[in-house]
Amino acid sequence: MTELLPNHVAGRWQGGSGAGTPLFDPVLGTELVRVDATGLDLPAAFAFAREQGGHALRALSYRQRAGLLGAIVKVLQANRDAYYEIATANSGTVKNDSAVDIDGAIFTLGQYAKWGDALGDVRALRDGDAARLGKEPVFQSQHLQVPTQGVALFINAFNFPSWGLWEKAAPALLSGVPVIVKPATATAWLTQRMVRDVVDAGVLPAGALSVVCGSSAGLMDALQPFDVVSFTGSAETAALIRSHPAVAERSVRVNIEADSLNSALLLPGAAAGSEAFNLLVREVVREMTVKSGQKCTAIRRILVPAEVYDAAAEAIGAKLMGVTVGNPRNESVRMGSLVSRAQLNAVSEGLEALSAQTTVLYDGRNTPLIDAEPAVAACIGPVLLGARDADAAQRVHDVEVFGPVATLLPYRDLAHGIALAHRGQGSLVTSLYGSDDAALAQAALAVASSHGRVHVITPEVAQAHTGHGNVMPMSMHGGPGRAGGGSELGGLRALDFYHRRSAVQASPGVLAHLGL
Repeated sequence: MTELLPNHVAGRWQGGSGAGTPLFDPVLGTELVRVDATGLDLPAAFAFAREQGGHALRALSYRQRAGLLGAIVKVLQANRDAYYEIATANSGTVKNDSAVDIDGAIFTLGQYAKWGDALGDVRALRDGDAARLGKEPVFQSQHLQVPTQGVALFINAFNFPSWGLWEKAAPALLSGVPVIVKPATATAWLTQRMVRDVVDAGVLPAGALSVVCGSSAGLMDALQPFDVVSFTGSAETAALIRSHPAVAERSVRVNIEADSLNSALLLPGAAAGSEAFNLLVREVVREMTVKSGQKCTAIRRILVPAEVYDAAAEAIGAKLMGVTVGNPRNESVRMGSLVSRAQLNAVSEGLEALSAQTTVLYDGRNTPLIDAEPAVAACIGPVLLGARDADAAQRVHDVEVFGPVATLLPYRDLAHGIALAHRGQGSLVTSLYGSDDAALAQAALAVASSHGRVHVITPEVAQAHTGHGNVMPMSMHGGPGRAGGGSELGGLRALDFYHRRSAVQASPGVLAHLGL
């Protein structure tokens, strides 16, 4: 039997009491390790994190906790090669895609270490200026933010086992809140290994960082009123979390990132072959193929003026034709596999659901795989769909296929294109392409209400923009409506989720001693 990865809870490594769930290499089909959380005393684990980890973290200033993040960065950098090997084996990603997950996480931690250091040696944050409560300034109200005296539970998705942990943990730990992470089972190995390295390095107080691998049963039950939970995954699971007594009755704060049918919109006037047109084509192909399309921020709907629909289909298809698919260990492979055969089946089912209202413009499913057996590997080539009647193709606006799949849709005029972008019912990101600054600015304002992030690409930023699907720690990550209504990152705004706001009403002398 393969190794059973231990969990780290209550300040020590503990194995589950069951046989464990196997994790597989999605290309070779071989069993790698097993995970199991059966028999863990979760209430005791949460209590230890709250009392031991939380107390130790809150005893430190923001600057000191920023130093802890910097120490984590050094641990992760020292073990970076091992993380790449695990990502290749367990997630089936090529090196560049592993970098998005692993190096993106390290970069995010480094940013919060820098921002936290600038907050200084304080233990609470000023929230605005003091306000008079009467005619004379002898009695005032000062709003402040203090760390919540609970634990942060992360229930994460399978596609980013590294970044998904650290983009949440960085602001949580900086805030003084201990973390318990439950990674998605299919790709839990990388998360578990990173936590193991950090814990074994002794850079964090006991109880500050815990990991539970295996079933999530009982995790929500262990939450108390001052805890917070952050979930990334399906809308169905998000609904269960929102209805759980911890949230509905004990008022546990919850952040949700769910389904997202992100769009890319080419503004009118961008002719086929223009620089803006070419930038759209390049970004669509990149978003369809990075991590095999398994990104919450990937482009799913491509909105173009009706007059360039055929040219866009041809240009995108031509670039997709050059995408090699197969074993990520082969240097000639550009796109690896999905994370599992189960995910491959889900993508196939999603394509079937869309087929009734779309046509196939480019079909990479028959592309020969490199160094991979089709009957074993969870590989699929990119598929570009199209629907000439964008209004009638309702499923395209409702069904997200979480893989290398996107649909091309024509619009009549800009108002129609913007309306189609809103048909996603709330998305994490949309990207706009054009060369008219004023028109792009107005379009950005028009779509902002239903998108957490608006990424505007003009020829001037062709080499400088960070990418439609890349989530940078400086910008907000989240979206309204079906995207979950959550908000992460956005610089120090991320600390809001882990703090409680309070108003202290007192004399100026008392307020001066708050240490803000």
